Amino acid sequence: MSQTLDPDRMISVLVVEDEEITAEANRIYVERVPGFEVAGVVRSGGDALRFLRKRPVDLILLDLYLPDMHGLEVCRAVRAAGLMCDVIAVTSARDLAMVRSAVSLGISQYLLKPFTYATLAEKLTRYARFNEEAGLAVGQGDVDRVLGTLRGTSELPKGMARATLDTVAARLRESPGGMPAQAVADAIGVSRVTARRYLEYLVELGVAIRIPQYGGVGRPELLYRIPMES
Repeated sequence: MSQTLDPDRMISVLVVEDEEITAEANRIYVERVPGFEVAGVVRSGGDALRFLRKRPVDLILLDLYLPDMHGLEVCRAVRAAGLMCDVIAVTSARDLAMVRSAVSLGISQYLLKPFTYATLAEKLTRYARFNEEAGLAVGQGDVDRVLGTLRGTSELPKGMARATLDTVAARLRESPGGMPAQAVADAIGVSRVTARRYLEYLVELGVAIRIPQYGGVGRPELLYRIPMES
């Protein structure tokens, strides 16, 4: 549902998030990215729809779990009203059925909590580049290139394998209390350095978190954990 934007105009963003501290953090994050401005911050789906009727925006940073309605309901109402704005869904849910529903409603990107500023900045930068490249497609290559700009490459960093990454993530899911890098390494048969590289990549993606474990002598040991879905 993207619209062509004037490259000299700021991209306006509506932040929809019911948790006050998170909403403020998201606002600060968005305004740190060059070319973006926050048009407003609202705490519910109803407030978001009322805001959009008065002031359309280019992009909605939309939390899916809101106190009055689900974020996907907000998307349906936005589309039904014919509002031309794009949506980045923000959620802690890792249910692939939810992802498919989001895609079917035209949600352009999906951001998992907890996420870092760098992760959000990358999403917004891709969105800005996507709009800059909007125009007439000469062929399939042009279409693929522009969509690739928005969604990013699925390739892993050099030297990393998808199967190993999936195995590391699976091990973490089996240990709700978290695992240190050495335990992951022993479980899947790789070196501690390799295990930590994959674990840090999961943290960078926002899939896993680090937890310092105190109690021993010296520096605390880091545990890696995948947060419980909510």
